[in-house]
Amino acid sequence: MTIVSKFFAGVLLANAVPHGVSAVQGKQFPTPFASPPGVGLSSPLANATWSALNAAGGAALLGGGVTGPRDRAALLAGTVSMGFFLAWYFGKADRPANGPDTAISGRTA
Repeated sequence: MTIVSKFFAGVLLANAVPHGVSAVQGKQFPTPFASPPGVGLSSPLANATWSALNAAGGAALLGGGVTGPRDRAALLAGTVSMGFFLAWYFGKADRPANGPDTAISGRTA
């Protein structure tokens, strides 16, 4: 069970970063508290709260720390997995309706 908890600790810690950064910048960013959840924008205070909850959950799942190479690999796998998921999820949210080419050049390929 410790490897699984380290993986999810990485997921939660990685998810804390964009919410914390948005909160510190005073920018709105999607949270589960938004309407619709995960799509609508939440206030910087809601993002600070969500970031703190993610960080606390990740720290709690780390428990006694990262003690060996398997724990480090699981933590890294969770962090990288969440990083790629967040890049994909928020990358598609930022794309214009006509595709990425129209946003840059104003014309389609």
